[in-house]
Amino acid sequence: MFIGRSAELQFFESKYNEDKGQLIVLYGRRRVGKTETLREFCKNKPHVFYSCTQSTDHTQLQRFSQQMMREDIPARKYITEFADWENAFRAIQELPYGNKKKLIVIDEFPYMCKANGSIPSILQNLWDTELKDSNIMIILCGSAMSFIEKELLAENNPLYGRATGIYKMKPMGFYDAVKFLPKYTPKEKIIAYSVLGGIPHYLKQFDPNMTLGQNIKNNIITKGSILYSEVEFLLHQELRETSIYNTIIEAVALGNTKLGDICQKAMIDSTSKASVYLRNLIELGIVEREFSVGARLKEKGNGNRGLYRITDNFFKFWYTFGFANFSQLEDGDVDGVYRYAIEPALHEFASFAFEDVCKEFIKEQQKSNALPFRYSKLGRWFGKTTVRDENEASGLRIAETEIDLLAIDQDGKNYLIGECKFRNQDFKYSEYLNTLAKLIPQKNTAKFHYALFAENGFDKKIVEETRKNDCLHLYNLDDIVNLSEKSHV
Repeated sequence: MFIGRSAELQFFESKYNEDKGQLIVLYGRRRVGKTETLREFCKNKPHVFYSCTQSTDHTQLQRFSQQMMREDIPARKYITEFADWENAFRAIQELPYGNKKKLIVIDEFPYMCKANGSIPSILQNLWDTELKDSNIMIILCGSAMSFIEKELLAENNPLYGRATGIYKMKPMGFYDAVKFLPKYTPKEKIIAYSVLGGIPHYLKQFDPNMTLGQNIKNNIITKGSILYSEVEFLLHQELRETSIYNTIIEAVALGNTKLGDICQKAMIDSTSKASVYLRNLIELGIVEREFSVGARLKEKGNGNRGLYRITDNFFKFWYTFGFANFSQLEDGDVDGVYRYAIEPALHEFASFAFEDVCKEFIKEQQKSNALPFRYSKLGRWFGKTTVRDENEASGLRIAETEIDLLAIDQDGKNYLIGECKFRNQDFKYSEYLNTLAKLIPQKNTAKFHYALFAENGFDKKIVEETRKNDCLHLYNLDDIVNLSEKSHV
């Protein structure tokens, strides 16, 4: 059963139904589900689906020819193999699909280009002279993101400006990801998402009939299981100097978020050198450089500012638990590692992913027009600000403050402050008062709304407060995970 990717499928369908020719580029990191999505799109449509291999140019052309010939094109009456790529691509116009679009998918297109660097030029020339005015749809798909962004779509590349659609596929959001685990409780879904993230390949490894602990032991930390070597495999596929990348990712996973701290933990003698490694990890979608919501462009341009965090939940899980206990796992001590290292810390580990889920919840509310205002910026807020303090003569003091979620409208007149608590305790009234005490600099005239998210519910005083304050909104785990109709801000 195919799950999710409705936005991607809608995009391809809209392009397919347009009258003009289409040249689409789809790319994204490995395992994100590009091939499965394209196969789902191609269902019930006449098409050619060609998967490139890491082979010589002649072998590639031979295999492509064989696949085209199966479609009963006129050329098969005279030849068994195309003489060159120009004739092979030109034959797309001869696909016997009647009035329907002549659809062809070339999966892992970078492999084709690696074997023959002239292919983009050949395709560009044919597109300009013949194909763009034909009833065809060519989809070029690839996982080598650096190649596609820096070469295939770069200004000096022959295909620059020719694509009629460019789609970068990202991991699934929480609400699609947990459809793979329909039998899990809301709490288990949050924790499973914190472990696997939104990569369909990872999610499919979990058996929904097994407990969370059994799935982690059987499918991640047992030597020989598919996900046991996944991180190492992906890094070796995409990067060199994997030992350095291992050290950097582990440093970030263990809470070193500033560039200087990462250098110190990973024992890299230069921040500029570390920045290069981090930039490569950002391109792969493993790490992101995060700025406080509302940060100015000048701050974002400063290479030493911003915080680094692992965006791929599975990588974070592996480097927090698997990589740190690798020797024991190699020795087969699966039960011991799970019982003493993973199980006691797993709930707290999931609290970071819970913030991401709450953020996605707010995004879904905006799509449903369920927010009190339409925000233009949404993210975490961190930095120095003024907070209320009764012990100070002025009643205020400057302090380092962090807000889990902050949404701001276009004019800066409306703010939504979100606080997220994933723990086995009620959200306390005193914590709510601490949230109220956080003031955004120079925004005293703005209207503030508050959204409190809690796994275990709220104490009585907060619930009573909602009866007096229509700007205060409370959400329990069922509201968040199931997006119930009452889940409106």
